[in-house]
Amino acid sequence: VQLQASGGGLVQAGGSLRLSCAASGLTFSSYHIGWFRQAPGKEREFVVVISSSGGVTYYEDSVKGRFTISRDNAKNTVYLQMDSLKPEDTAVYFCAAARSWSRMDQTKQYDYWGQGTQVTVSS
Repeated sequence: VQLQASGGGLVQAGGSLRLSCAASGLTFSSYHIGWFRQAPGKEREFVVVISSSGGVTYYEDSVKGRFTISRDNAKNTVYLQMDSLKPEDTAVYFCAAARSWSRMDQTKQYDYWGQGTQVTVSS
């Protein structure tokens, strides 16, 4: 199983980025996909999750209204559109796949992880 996160980069505050998470080696449409982020010296934290069908999403409060998650099961890819970025959004962003829907804000619920993509927001 591979999860490949991409799309990170350097952007000014107020700007936008779109991250992608491309999956292979699993029945993608059967997995819920979450995004987490980890800033230097901090624990990995939950950002957002989308259900296997795409019908349910759950956002961490600080990104509500700014980030939008979507998925294309035909392309085995999840997207994270990040708008109105803030310096505090700076982190390495990871995507992860979970077979079961339970406590999706917890890292231990996820079965597979991608390698991460760096997002840096300058002030």
